[in-house]
Amino acid sequence: MMADVATYVLTALGLVFFVAGTVGLLRFPDTFSRLHALTKADNLGLGFIALGVAFQADTWAQLAMLALIWALALLAAGTVAQLVARAALAQVQEGE
Repeated sequence: MMADVATYVLTALGLVFFVAGTVGLLRFPDTFSRLHALTKADNLGLGFIALGVAFQADTWAQLAMLALIWALALLAAGTVAQLVARAALAQVQEGE
């Protein structure tokens, strides 16, 4: 019962962060601000969702897979954000 409540609360909190990241993507004025909104809010949202789903895991292997998914998503988001930011910075510098 308590695990179900924790799952509902944490996944709902994760969804709130995903929505905040999406709103930031749509509302922020430039590429760098949009990247900040997406990387921070979405990674935190995914962490809350993974933590919420972890309460429903039956084995340690399932917990390890959830942690691995979150770690790989963090790594991928950070790498892609760096690449996009460098491309946007190069484009801004070419325009000057």
